[in-house]
Amino acid sequence: MSLDTTPRAYANVTGPTATFRTPEGAVEPLAATPTDDIRQVILHRAAAEAQRTGIPVELVTKGDRGEHHLLVAADGSIASAPATEPPSADNPQTFESPSQQREEVNTEAPGHEPLRSRRAPEPPSRPSFIGTDSSVAPTTGWPALFARLGFGPSPLELARRDNERIVSQQWAGCRTIAVANGKGGVGKTMTTAMLAAVFARYGGGNVLAWDNNDTRGTLGWRTETGRYDTTIKDLLPAAPNLLTPGAGVSDIARFVHHQSADRYDVLRSNPELLAAHQRIATAEFDLLMQVAARYYRLVVFDSGNDESAERWLRMVDSSYQLVVPTLAAPESAESAALLLDALRERDERSRFLAENAVVVVTEAEPNARGADRIASGFDGHVRTVARIPFDPALKSGALRLDDLRPRTRDAWIRVAAAAARGL
Repeated sequence: MSLDTTPRAYANVTGPTATFRTPEGAVEPLAATPTDDIRQVILHRAAAEAQRTGIPVELVTKGDRGEHHLLVAADGSIASAPATEPPSADNPQTFESPSQQREEVNTEAPGHEPLRSRRAPEPPSRPSFIGTDSSVAPTTGWPALFARLGFGPSPLELARRDNERIVSQQWAGCRTIAVANGKGGVGKTMTTAMLAAVFARYGGGNVLAWDNNDTRGTLGWRTETGRYDTTIKDLLPAAPNLLTPGAGVSDIARFVHHQSADRYDVLRSNPELLAAHQRIATAEFDLLMQVAARYYRLVVFDSGNDESAERWLRMVDSSYQLVVPTLAAPESAESAALLLDALRERDERSRFLAENAVVVVTEAEPNARGADRIASGFDGHVRTVARIPFDPALKSGALRLDDLRPRTRDAWIRVAAAAARGL
């Protein structure tokens, strides 16, 4: 189809707002949303016009980032389109400047070949081949499309890249995160799995999710089963051998359960045993922690509900960062607040963890009421309060990062980045 007969829409962009003109000349205002920036809003609006007309729409955008011509199809696919507007005051043609004109023709000598004189161009300054920007250009999705068409990254995309950079960093020595709330059913296991997945996927693996629970720990139920049916009770007697100089990095695989897509390992407890049969004393915890520190760069603890257990207290003493999950419900939030109050009174290290904690408020149901009030109630009492929107993939079954909605996945990346800032 010739662009001369293609419907044409226009968008004049000013910061987070735009004026959109349809092919019929109707004018309407557009504004950025909390989840999309103004460029995405414009492209979605143009795609709606293409769907309405049944043929692709040429979109001409003008603003502080220049002028761009796109061909937008009904399915949202986009291609570059050549500029087809005639020259006008608003759309002048571009001519070469005198310094860009390399040849000047002299026709004042009849009967002779034209005399041509070349202006020697000034040698350009040599750019450095060593850059200081360590960021990676996007290769897929909306960010890659915008980069290819000359758009700069939006504030949302810049924030997302910064969070991904933070969770992909490496530390000298093993770091530990404790996920804790004295009440059951508030999302501790979910939070543990999602944090481990984000850190492993973006940081290259070597992350352990440790079910530090005496009573019916369910991390193993919501994650993949590995090659060997082993738990923390099997690892404990093998720990001294795993710490010998001759132990290989793969020897730990017999005692943990690798998550094939999310790339972290799970150290399971045994939910079939009573607590009396799988208690871990302080010395045993310390031995297991030595093993974890040798084979992993990051450990995320999924804690139990018994805050008096030796393994629970030792977890707190061994952690760099505290993450406190709660549902958008008063009982869950009150339990989280009581935990933070108790830690502030316990000792100086526990007080530091409480004051620098990350509280995660998860909406267990669509449009959960009270989430705003609960989140605001923790403001000023901890370092960060984060929100996780409702997502059916978090309700039950296996926990996998790829099963989440994009909005939920971004929210977990923000939580992980907030935790990483405390490591």
